[in-house]
Amino acid sequence: MAVNRKSADVVVIGLGAVGGVAVLPLAEAGLKVVALEAGGWMDPHTFRPDEVYNNVRRLVTSSPKAQQEIPTVRSAPGAAARQAPVHPMMNAVGGTSIHYWAQSWRLKPWDFRTRSETVKRYGAGAIPAGSTLEDWPLDYAELEPFYDRIEYEVGVSGKAGNLQGRLDPDGNVWEGPRRREYPMPPLRSTEFSDHMANAARQLGWKPFRPPAAINSQTYRGRPGCAYHGFCATGGCHISAKNSTAVTTIPAAQKTKNLAIVDYAHVTRIVSGKDGRVTGVSFIKDRREYFQPAKVVLLAGYTYENSRLLLLSKSKSYPRGLANNHGQVGKHYFGHWGTAGGAAALFPFDINVWYGLPAQGATIDEWADDNFDHSGLGFIGGTSIHVHTEMHPIDGASMPTFGRAPGWGAKWKGFIRDNAARYTSAYLQTSTFPYEATFLDLDDTVRDPLGDPVCRLTTSPKENETRAVEFAQKKLAEWYRAAGAVEVFMQPPAVPGVSTHAFGGTRMGDNPETNVANRWGFVHEAPNLGILGASLMGTSGARNPTLTAQALAWRTAEHLIRNWKSIAG
Repeated sequence: MAVNRKSADVVVIGLGAVGGVAVLPLAEAGLKVVALEAGGWMDPHTFRPDEVYNNVRRLVTSSPKAQQEIPTVRSAPGAAARQAPVHPMMNAVGGTSIHYWAQSWRLKPWDFRTRSETVKRYGAGAIPAGSTLEDWPLDYAELEPFYDRIEYEVGVSGKAGNLQGRLDPDGNVWEGPRRREYPMPPLRSTEFSDHMANAARQLGWKPFRPPAAINSQTYRGRPGCAYHGFCATGGCHISAKNSTAVTTIPAAQKTKNLAIVDYAHVTRIVSGKDGRVTGVSFIKDRREYFQPAKVVLLAGYTYENSRLLLLSKSKSYPRGLANNHGQVGKHYFGHWGTAGGAAALFPFDINVWYGLPAQGATIDEWADDNFDHSGLGFIGGTSIHVHTEMHPIDGASMPTFGRAPGWGAKWKGFIRDNAARYTSAYLQTSTFPYEATFLDLDDTVRDPLGDPVCRLTTSPKENETRAVEFAQKKLAEWYRAAGAVEVFMQPPAVPGVSTHAFGGTRMGDNPETNVANRWGFVHEAPNLGILGASLMGTSGARNPTLTAQALAWRTAEHLIRNWKSIAG
C-alpha cells in the first residue's frame, strides 16, 4: 500500500540541468515545489583530477538506477535489439550538469525555422526523405530573453559576436542577435588554440572562443576555473563549473519553498478519469509513495521522459500517458555526428595536456545554413571545435596513422615520441527526426522492477552522413593549414544512445504530430509539463543544454502567469 504524502503545488521529476533550473522561478513565485530525484547530493570534495578515477572507473558518472535501465537499440522494426554499452544519464542532484563539458550554446534563428527556410532557399525536395521535420512553434526572438536569463542565473562565460545586430569578430559573428554581453569574459585561450585560430584566419574563416557555463572569474561567490580539466567525466571540486547543483537549486532552497526527495525512483505518473494528472508514484528505501500535486513537470532525460509516459497507462491513456495520438517516442534523434571527427599528428609538440575541453577555438562557417548547400545533398551543418585536455591513458590510445603497429616495442616508441603531438577535434552536426527513428518499450529487456527499458529504433541517415563527411574535409583542411603532417578520419558514429538526445515528446501547435504545446505543456493532459531536449524538433550544430534550460525557465514562467487555468 502506497504512503500518501502531503500534496504539493508542483512536483518536478528529475533535478538535473532542466528540472534544477525550473524550480527556481517556481519557488521564488511562492509555489510549494517537491522535486523527486533518483540520485543524491554529490560532495564536491570527493571530485578529483584523476584519469583512472574519472575516465576508467567512471566513479562520478556511474549511477545505479540509470545503469540498470540502459536502453536497447535496433536498426529497424523486427530486428534484434542490442543493449547499449552505457546509459548517458546520470542520477544526482544536478544531474549530468555535474560532469558535462559545460558548453552553453544558443541555437541559431535558422534552427527554429529549418523546414520553411530550407524550402524557401532550396525547394521542398531538399527536405531529407522520410523526415518528419517541422518548424518550432516559437522563434529565436521569443526564446532570446530566456537564453539571456539563464546565462546570468547559471553563469556563462563567452564573447558576444552579435550584440543587437552589431557584429564583433572576437565573438561568433554567425550567432543570432543578443541583448547584452555574457556575464563573464570567455575562458582563456591556450598556445594550441591560438595557433589553430591563426590557421583558421589564414583560410578566411572566423574562429572564436566558445561559450561555457564555467566561471572565467569569480562569479556569485564561486571562484574562477582552475583549468585542471576532467569536465567530461568528473565534477568540479571548486564549483567553478556552474552545475544546477551549485547555482539554481541552492537558490531555490533559500526560498524555503523547495523540498527535495533524493533517491526517489519514480515509477508512474498517475492520471484521473478526466485525463488530468494527479501526482506521481515513486519508491524510496523499498517503500512506495504517492506524491499528489496540482501540476507535474517531467524533467528526466530524453529516453526516460518517453519511457515514463509510455509506462503510465490508465483508462484515459491506454497506450501510455499523453499518447492517445501515438506521438510519444516519435520524432526522436540523437547528435550522432559528434563522434565523426578527425585526429591529427603534428611535427611539433602542441601541448594539449590538461586544460578544459570547453577551451578551444571554434568555427561556424560550416554550421547550420551559414553556407550554400546547393548540390551538396544535405541540409544543416557542423560546428567544428578544437580543444585542449589530453591525459596519459587517452594519449596512449591515439591512432598510429600507419606509421607503427598497434602493439609491441615499436608501438611504445611511437606513443612515447608522438603523444604530445596528437589531437582530435569535436564535431557537432545538425540531425533531424525521421519517421523510421523512434523510441518505444522493449519487448523482453526489463529493469529490476520488472518494467521494460526504453528501446531505440534507428539507422544511419544519408543527410547526416553526408554532412559529417563534408565537415571532416573542412576539419582536415584546417589541420593541414595549421601544419599537421597526418590526418586520420574517424568514421561517423553508428546511431544509437546519445549524450545529446532529442525528441520523443516534441513541442508543436498540432496535437496530431506533437506531444506538448508551445509552452511545454501536454496537449492531452494540460496540467502535465515536460522539460528538456525531448521537446526539441531540431538539434542545431551544438549541444542542447542552454536551449533546454531556457525552455524550462520559459515553461515555469508560463505556469506562474497561468497558474489558475493550468492547476485547475
